[in-house]
Amino acid sequence: MNSAFASPLAGKRVVVTRVREQAEPFCRELAARGAMPLCLPTVQFVPPDDLQPLDRELRRLGDFDWLLLTSQNAVRALVDRCRELGFELSDALSSAGPEEGSHELEVAAVGPATAEAAARAGLLVDYVARDHQALGLAAELAPRLRGARVFWPHSDRSAAELADALRGAGANVVAVVAYRTVHAAPQDDAVLEQLRCGAADVVTFFSPSAFRNLAEDVGFETLRAIHPQTAFAAIGPVTASALSEAGLHPQIISADASVASFVAALSDYFSLAAPPEGRRE
Repeated sequence: MNSAFASPLAGKRVVVTRVREQAEPFCRELAARGAMPLCLPTVQFVPPDDLQPLDRELRRLGDFDWLLLTSQNAVRALVDRCRELGFELSDALSSAGPEEGSHELEVAAVGPATAEAAARAGLLVDYVARDHQALGLAAELAPRLRGARVFWPHSDRSAAELADALRGAGANVVAVVAYRTVHAAPQDDAVLEQLRCGAADVVTFFSPSAFRNLAEDVGFETLRAIHPQTAFAAIGPVTASALSEAGLHPQIISADASVASFVAALSDYFSLAAPPEGRRE
């Protein structure tokens, strides 16, 4: 028997709200298991309105002790901007290092998916958070941060709590917006209609912004109405909290932000779940 059709995901219609380019590995894994990925990006990432603060810090990375990477998007934004400035991010980091009068810049990642993105960009990651959350990363690094100069490139939607926690640990923090998260208008009416009528088996959310934007596109009442027959899946606790605060508790939460973890969480759910209310298998 074909392994794809033995999978708990075989035949499942999975709405994917992630940016299309970033969603490709996830969709490939779903398709390999017989699922039907339905792409419905609700966010897109664009450069900050003012690039000068980011450019200034990228040109003086050697002045820092730590570079904190709290998302794959931050890695991508740094890589893209460095290339626009005429150099590679990996070269900018290597220039920090152990030459006379300089020091080695260390790189920390919030979780394995971000660490993998950094590795693909040619960076050596010195520390990966066990907690896989930004505040967890700050807490774990705290004993090493007193007096350290820390560069944190982030989204315009990032909360200030991380910078506060780093400063509370005694770090000198430079926090700069590296990219903006904006609403992507729906471009596939057929997928939207499947979602509205409850024909999808699961909707996957990769960020609080993705959830809020989809709610704006289809309406919170529509999401509440389909929730009994359509499972909601969140890629981690932060995204899950955004759904829960809106009264739409996700049935599926992945352990971390990796594609493998999210696909495994979906598979586990559908291997145990009875046919959803309102739909017969």
